[in-house]
Amino acid sequence: MDIEQKQAELIDHFVNQASTLKASALWPLIIEATSHPSLFAFSEILSVPTVSELQGTENSLYLDVLRLFAHGTWTDYKNNAGHLPQLVPDQVLKLKQLTVLTLAEMNKVLPYDQLMQELDVTNVRELEDFLINECMYAGIVRGKLDQLRRCFEVQFAAGRDLRPGQLGNMLQTLSNWLATSDNLLVSIQEKIKWADSMSELDKKHRKDVDDRVEEVKKSLSLKKLQTVSRQTLTSEGTRRSTLNLVE
Repeated sequence: MDIEQKQAELIDHFVNQASTLKASALWPLIIEATSHPSLFAFSEILSVPTVSELQGTENSLYLDVLRLFAHGTWTDYKNNAGHLPQLVPDQVLKLKQLTVLTLAEMNKVLPYDQLMQELDVTNVRELEDFLINECMYAGIVRGKLDQLRRCFEVQFAAGRDLRPGQLGNMLQTLSNWLATSDNLLVSIQEKIKWADSMSELDKKHRKDVDDRVEEVKKSLSLKKLQTVSRQTLTSEGTRRSTLNLVE
């Protein structure tokens, strides 16, 4: 089963579970979802009405946890740890995996020093083990570990949940790209038309040259014929004159 299909099945499972529970009974499900080793998308769970009802209740901090796993990073958790429940080890691992995905969204070459700082990893061996065993083997990223340059070259990274306002930015980016593509297409079409017109002009020029060459050939042939005729007439006249003298 590929990672996308497994994600879809897990999302459906947790969404259905959340839809049947009251808001006050959701917090164990949120812990389970954010600890699951194969779940990396949470926006659908966040959109469940009963989950939204956690806002303003004594369990609202679990709504904040779900938002953290949807959009945040390990650094975000550390900065707000005083206002959030303590994470269990599986949640810590999951949030660090999600942190790698966030970093991979921004850059395709991730320096080891940056990764060690963001993940609270103390040495390169530990970092590379994490990237291989917890990220690449999990199927959420693919890439190359470059020990010489001390960086991770990202070739693929699974996408995270869209942050609030991010969809509008993506649509604007796509709109700008489409406009640029349209302008480029118009420019290419104009160059093609120009090339076609130049080709036609070149053909016309070649035809004019060929016609001129033919005219010159004909003229030269005519002159040659006239010269030969004159030479023939001269020779005939000379021959007759000689015959008359002989007679």
